Amino acid sequence: MAEQVMVIGVDESEHSFYALDWTLQHFFRPNATPYKLTIVNATLPSIPHGAAFLGSPNLMPTIDADLKKLTNRTVQRAKDICIEHNVQSVETEVVEGDARNVLCDSVEKFHASILIVGSHDYGVVKKMGLGSVSDYCAQHAHCSVMIVKRPPKPMT
Repeated sequence: MAEQVMVIGVDESEHSFYALDWTLQHFFRPNATPYKLTIVNATLPSIPHGAAFLGSPNLMPTIDADLKKLTNRTVQRAKDICIEHNVQSVETEVVEGDARNVLCDSVEKFHASILIVGSHDYGVVKKMGLGSVSDYCAQHAHCSVMIVKRPPKPMT
């Protein structure tokens, strides 16, 4: 039987790292059903260096460099969380584009049987303006989708 593939979407948010940590605790225990793990980070497209609307042409390389650093930190943190859970065999992929499309495309590309995404738990107004990656994936991904929510912070 072929190994099943699990795709996990991560970004720089604590919600996505919580989802990764939760998934590793629950799906990657000793003697658990083995999954091939693929971590996908969707990034903003590079800014064209001719984009006059941002002002100084010297600003674009700085913004691109900062986005690349953020992406590298995000992917490295995800790898570190995997190492903490003794999950050594993990593939990472960074793809430019809207996270909704990137994750659904990754499901197809890797023939995933499950997609894991975190939830920012936005209210209705923010969801309408921003769109919910988890809602979109639940409707459009061609596999099972698990949305992992962080527990609410206790009131003090």
